[in-house]
Amino acid sequence: MGDLETKNLAESHAMVGGYGAQSYAKNSSYQRAVVNAAKEMVKDAIADKLDFKTLEFDASNTFKIADLGCSTGSNTFIAVQNILESVEQNYLNEHQNPSTLEFQVFFNDHYDNDFNTLFKTLPPSRKYFATGVPGSFYSRLFPKSTLHFVYSSYALHWLSKVPQEIVDSKSPAWNKGSIQCTGFVKEVAKAYAAQFKNDMECFLNARAEELVGGGLMVIVISTLPNGIPMSNTAEGKIYDLLGSCLIDLVKMGLISEEKVDSFNFPLYYPTCEELEEIIHRNGLFSTERMKVFAPIVPGEMTFSAERSTSQIRAVFEGLMKEHFGGEFIDQIFNNFTAKQLEETFLKSGVLKNHNKIDLFIALKRIMN
Repeated sequence: MGDLETKNLAESHAMVGGYGAQSYAKNSSYQRAVVNAAKEMVKDAIADKLDFKTLEFDASNTFKIADLGCSTGSNTFIAVQNILESVEQNYLNEHQNPSTLEFQVFFNDHYDNDFNTLFKTLPPSRKYFATGVPGSFYSRLFPKSTLHFVYSSYALHWLSKVPQEIVDSKSPAWNKGSIQCTGFVKEVAKAYAAQFKNDMECFLNARAEELVGGGLMVIVISTLPNGIPMSNTAEGKIYDLLGSCLIDLVKMGLISEEKVDSFNFPLYYPTCEELEEIIHRNGLFSTERMKVFAPIVPGEMTFSAERSTSQIRAVFEGLMKEHFGGEFIDQIFNNFTAKQLEETFLKSGVLKNHNKIDLFIALKRIMN
């Protein structure tokens, strides 16, 4: 039971729930664009690499899919439908009778994820049995050799916890004056990278236990170009701008400097090379696909300070409320909106060649 107990140690970073104006469900159009852009890659990976002749099934002949880091809203349902349709087509090609195959989908996220909204909005015409699985995906979530397909999109850049040395004023890696891994301080970057490496090893080891031999895992994750620090990307500059709103509260005497210095985003964007090395060293999966791609951004996502604030708030409000309390949240994000209107880099496109990279990875569980 050790693995089942350790998942309680992971920090929780649930998105804003419900279906209101500030919810993640209403403010995740970029994440939806990523899901849509990955659709054909998912289809190709399943068609080429999923072999039903070697997959293990129980007596119910049920194909089991897990979406790890599902959050709430329609994005997870779109991703699951893409997977299901591709599996059905592949099964039809091999067996000529897809009606004999049933599907069970496990929706996983942190314990305080808004599963109520998630399940209230399940597609009524779905072809699968739906199950919620709360808990950290950095530890075991399922019995051994029970899953056939694992999917995780835009979730693995969240660390299980902020590295301890980041908030230790006596450590060379103390991240004073910043809320993220900017990439400018070597000791800070090293601490974040070590935490990511440890988390990814735990993630891969857990999934290797849960996937059947020959099962597939698709990971969609943000990465950084070599030599480009996080603070030189558009997203990194946005995070720095949000951090400056906290410093403003310190200058106004509303919160202490120590309170801000003890706050850091548990986020890390690796390079492609870092990921390749971790997967290779793990040795339990073969890399079937690793491809950089660019999602087609919807037309309505041209710059708007208000929209940008809503998208950032949907992701980080819970984390910031937990640390600073709810008293100043509206003030922080109102100030954030005002500051964005003053920043020309958000509208100029100067950083278009220095943005983070979206990476599609398809891994196959090596047969024992």
